[in-house]
Amino acid sequence: MTTGAVEVVLYHLSDDPEAVLAAYHEASRRMSGTPGLLGNALLTAVGRTDCFVVVSRWAGWDAFTAWEGGAGHKDQTAPLRPFRDTRRGQPFEIYREVAAYGEARAGHRGADD
Repeated sequence: MTTGAVEVVLYHLSDDPEAVLAAYHEASRRMSGTPGLLGNALLTAVGRTDCFVVVSRWAGWDAFTAWEGGAGHKDQTAPLRPFRDTRRGQPFEIYREVAAYGEARAGHRGADD
């Protein structure tokens, strides 16, 4: 098995999409320059205006765990915390890449691009 990138998926709920978007932009601004963070995206469920996920992509497990265990982690993600989907047993999932083709994020453009 190959160890590679790590993707973290955080589930959020809100009837105020603009508030989620603003919180996402603020959290992303706070995380800018974080070592090992390759990027992130805010997604909304098709047909559900109240359901969101934030997917962050990390260079590897070591980079992710170093950030997660660091002092700034909670402050950086604080803007999105009120929107967490607490109805789930766990409001997040962590995935390790085991195989890949192409560049999955090649077409992703940030708000500042």
